[in-house]
Amino acid sequence: MRAADRCTDRPGPPGHLGHVVVIGGGIAGLAAAHRLLADGVRVTLLEAGPRLGGKLYAGELAGAPVDLGAESVLARRPEALDLAKAVGLGDALQAPATATAHLWTRGALRPMPRGHVMGVPGELGPLAASGVLSAEGLARIGAERELPPAELGEDVAVGAYVAARLGHEVVDRLVEPLLGGVYAGNSYRLSMRAAVPQLFEAARTHRSLTEGVRELQRRAAASPQAAGPVFAGIEGGVGRLPEAVADACRAAGARLRTGTPARGLLRTAGGWQVVTDDGVTEADGVVLATPAGPAARLLDGLAPAAAAELRAVEYASMALVTMAFRRSELPAPVAEGGASGFLVPPVDGRTVKASTFSSNKWAWSGADPELFLLRTSVGRHGDEQDLGREDGELVGLSLTDLGEAVGLTARPVATTVTRWDGGLPQYPVGHLGRVARIRTAVAALPGLAVCGALYDGVGIPACVASADRAAQALTAAFGTPGTDH
Repeated sequence: MRAADRCTDRPGPPGHLGHVVVIGGGIAGLAAAHRLLADGVRVTLLEAGPRLGGKLYAGELAGAPVDLGAESVLARRPEALDLAKAVGLGDALQAPATATAHLWTRGALRPMPRGHVMGVPGELGPLAASGVLSAEGLARIGAERELPPAELGEDVAVGAYVAARLGHEVVDRLVEPLLGGVYAGNSYRLSMRAAVPQLFEAARTHRSLTEGVRELQRRAAASPQAAGPVFAGIEGGVGRLPEAVADACRAAGARLRTGTPARGLLRTAGGWQVVTDDGVTEADGVVLATPAGPAARLLDGLAPAAAAELRAVEYASMALVTMAFRRSELPAPVAEGGASGFLVPPVDGRTVKASTFSSNKWAWSGADPELFLLRTSVGRHGDEQDLGREDGELVGLSLTDLGEAVGLTARPVATTVTRWDGGLPQYPVGHLGRVARIRTAVAALPGLAVCGALYDGVGIPACVASADRAAQALTAAFGTPGTDH
């Protein structure tokens, strides 16, 4: 390769972390870049796709702003909110205007019962009042006190354990739709230790699962965060967050390049070389913030054990169907009911897995009095056959389900379908062991770190925390120019 083809970026002084290449421009990669820049490191970020932000995607429908990806962040973890404030979005943070959600199950919309942890109840009263479970299902939960203590071992599937303790009905009609809303996965395969660690700890330390859930609820009620909202959004959409982080990174001197896939990753005597279609970028360190597939390809010759583990990670695909309606044409339960939407247990056999009434849930989304925005989600891990349908078919199937659920007969004035193929990593039993093995193999390569949704959690705060961990690992190991070891 001609010298003129090489990127002008150069590593920092020997023994210091002067320049880092971040591969992947989702929220984890952007957060890693932001943290490294704050620590005085020069950063080049490479994103294979045409835009930054990954699963955070701000769009527009019928002239109104919409989120075409993730639409809220967990407010009881600080990482995402702190990042939003750091990049100038503090005043744009909003709590949901309503948190009144429902379950569409057993032929009716039913209120989401209170007093549970990811669908696992601590008290029978609210659950019985909701009508979500049958009398037999409620009796099965009450019979847990007669069961002997259960051994969890190192890990266990959420659905399998909860069904053994409380019966399949509570899993199928509560745990499945709630966990599915986070992971687009199957609770009978998802790791309790990785996906719901607080529940795993409660099950490990209490004879009764419902007793453990009550203890978790008591602790939550006593925490400083209990008075605040569980979730938060951003005026104009959570998709504004990666845009703001990218702007802050550029202002701090970072080079952010889209449409630039990393083709190769090489170790050198002085650090690293990242090969792209238009040259080689030299760096002291590299952060891999990509999904498992691209990370595996880049690590094949460097860390074959890590690459093999990454190839074993499965992903769920899904589609979001976003629709705009004339508010005056909608049934009262939607336009005037104040509900934020509903979840659908897979056992009920519907096409949609959830629906969000965006114009009710977010004040900024309901600002136009003539327009009403809502969206549905289709597909989850192991249930993706409908994703092969055309966009128009997905819209039609969503309208059919909405008609049965809430009496919707109006036709939308605008629609868009956003497909997230391989969008969410799955956390099966043993996932944390796999992550530990990947990180051990990567740690043997000085100047390399990994982060993203497949390591520390799929939520936005977890991705930001994962990015901070990767950035800190590099700066701790190498220091930055002008600092001592």
